Amino acid sequence: MPRLSVWIIRTALLELGIGITIGTLMLWNKGEFFEARIWLLLTVHIELLIVGWLMQLALGVAFWILPRFTHEPRYGSLRRGWLGYGLLNVGILLVILAPWIPHAAALHPIGRLLEVLAAITFATALWPRVKAFGV
Repeated sequence: MPRLSVWIIRTALLELGIGITIGTLMLWNKGEFFEARIWLLLTVHIELLIVGWLMQLALGVAFWILPRFTHEPRYGSLRRGWLGYGLLNVGILLVILAPWIPHAAALHPIGRLLEVLAAITFATALWPRVKAFGV
């Protein structure tokens, strides 16, 4: 497994753990009320599980599992892969931090833009490896 996939999948699992922990706190708060402000973490919970876990895990597995080239570099553009990984995680961080930083409403759309750029970067890195069956 390439090192990039290892890092992406580990980060995805870390964000899954954090997202589940936040979800557990919110669910526990529903059963036994201890803090009303815990519901402010709902957007963090959703962002970590949808983008941080699902999307990142899919990209990491796709980078690993798609057919490799017969020549070096076998996985294509690693630089674009690392760039996509960085853009995605910075975007997730900006989207998570946007509600918590006063007067920083612009962080949310910037974070979403970085996430879209990360997806495009990964797509351009992976597309040359996509082949029809048997080719």
